[in-house]
Amino acid sequence: MRIAALLVALMITLGAAPAFADDIAAAQGVIRAQEQAFVRDDAAAAYSHAAPAIQELFPAPDIFMSMVQNGYAPVYRHKSFEFGDSKAEGSWIAQRVHIVDANGEAWEALYTLERQPDGSYKITGCSLLKAGQAV
Repeated sequence: MRIAALLVALMITLGAAPAFADDIAAAQGVIRAQEQAFVRDDAAAAYSHAAPAIQELFPAPDIFMSMVQNGYAPVYRHKSFEFGDSKAEGSWIAQRVHIVDANGEAWEALYTLERQPDGSYKITGCSLLKAGQAV
């Protein structure tokens, strides 16, 4: 009986791992798609990856793009954009991104994403800090 319980627990644990990995991959795909939209100056595509609460704050793609250009220059234009550690909890994902901006300065971005009712992930926020600075 104990062996059966152990096997069930092991199957549940192993079964959860692909879902976690799939969620992280999906979230990274959303971040990457928005990053590529910024590269193309495609405000509508970039805006489409923002969560409803962000879209309420910035009610049009051009307003959103202006905010990113002015407040998140390293995200908007960069030399490199590489994923770091991630954490999933419930319907939320936190994803670190290592960025080198257009001037060669290093930054750390922390993206947060939330699973939407349709199962997709949308970006709920991005905190940007120069690499090496204390939080």
